[in-house]
Amino acid sequence: MESQKNKRFSDSLFYKWFLNNQAVIAILITLLVFLTVFLFTKISFVFAPVVSFLTVIMLPIVISALLYYLIKPLVDFLEKRVGLSRVSAIFTVFTIIVILLIWAGSGFFPMIRTQVLSFVENLPGYIRVVNSEADKLLQNPWLTSYQAELQEMLANITSKAVDYAESFSKNALDWASNFAGAIARVTVAILISPFILFYFLRDSGKMKNGLLQIFPTKIRRPTARVLGDINKQLSGYVQGQVTVAIIVGLMFAVMYSIVGLRYAVTFGILAGFLNMVPYLGSFLAQLPVIILAMVQGPLMVVKIAIVFVIEQTIEGRFVSPLVLGSKLSIHPLTIMFILLTAGSMFGVWGVFLGIPIYASVKVIVKEIFDWYKAVSGLYEEDLHVKGENESEDAK
Repeated sequence: MESQKNKRFSDSLFYKWFLNNQAVIAILITLLVFLTVFLFTKISFVFAPVVSFLTVIMLPIVISALLYYLIKPLVDFLEKRVGLSRVSAIFTVFTIIVILLIWAGSGFFPMIRTQVLSFVENLPGYIRVVNSEADKLLQNPWLTSYQAELQEMLANITSKAVDYAESFSKNALDWASNFAGAIARVTVAILISPFILFYFLRDSGKMKNGLLQIFPTKIRRPTARVLGDINKQLSGYVQGQVTVAIIVGLMFAVMYSIVGLRYAVTFGILAGFLNMVPYLGSFLAQLPVIILAMVQGPLMVVKIAIVFVIEQTIEGRFVSPLVLGSKLSIHPLTIMFILLTAGSMFGVWGVFLGIPIYASVKVIVKEIFDWYKAVSGLYEEDLHVKGENESEDAK
């Protein structure tokens, strides 16, 4: 009797068109997610102390995490291949880093500081020269019919640029004093980061096992799998981005020096650093380069354009595919949306952390969706096809 009732229920229109409808289920889940978010916005004041605490500890933790993913392969190599203990391998790597920093501080950093200060002091004059060169360009007969519009647009842009440049040059010391508190926080974060990094490198395995003990026994295995996938995503992203940034910085510094651009090393380092912001960084790094190239003459502008095309070709065709590959499996259009959205919402933090956070959330959502497909019974055909494809691949 009970089985007949269950059969009649499963054959009913309510079950077929509502409970067993993938679109309806997806809509209900979406509504529940938005309802949860809405409720959290109404009680956001409860989390204010937590947010304040995270703001304080975020910078040293982020610095330590970035260094962790960069240093961990070398520490693992010294431990497994050379035979050092874990602590000895960590201290060996730290010693190498300190030696490199002392070497850079003795000669490299002062040179960069001198070039940056010189560029900032001369920036208003550079912009005036660019304005003069642009005025000459507007006298070209080919641009006669558009001269009035171009002149007005150029005058507006130039006046604002000169004002900003002069303000920046005159008030640089005042801004530096206003940011004394921020500099102090950064200094404290840098001093604390090595200690946090040491414990990350030494106890990362224990931390993972301790975290898994929080979860119920039945979900520890899938949780460990998710944590492992997230770790691979973050490791691949950080190591790949830093490697590409170093190569890009070296290429720009060398090619700028070859063509005779002033402040070549500084602009190369700037290009490498900004390259860690996908798609947008390289173009932003070219703005001061274009200004300086126009000051040095039209021929330098042509040389800089050739350098940029060569660098983008080498990076896009060889460096990025070899170093990054498809580790994150994120479409370029998605990356653009993430950068724009996260940058507008969270500023610099959003630009730098938006993509790795998205990659981590993507792993979690994929795992939850795979579990839902397995337990709901609404995707049996897809699971059957997937099983057949996996068996064919195994053959």
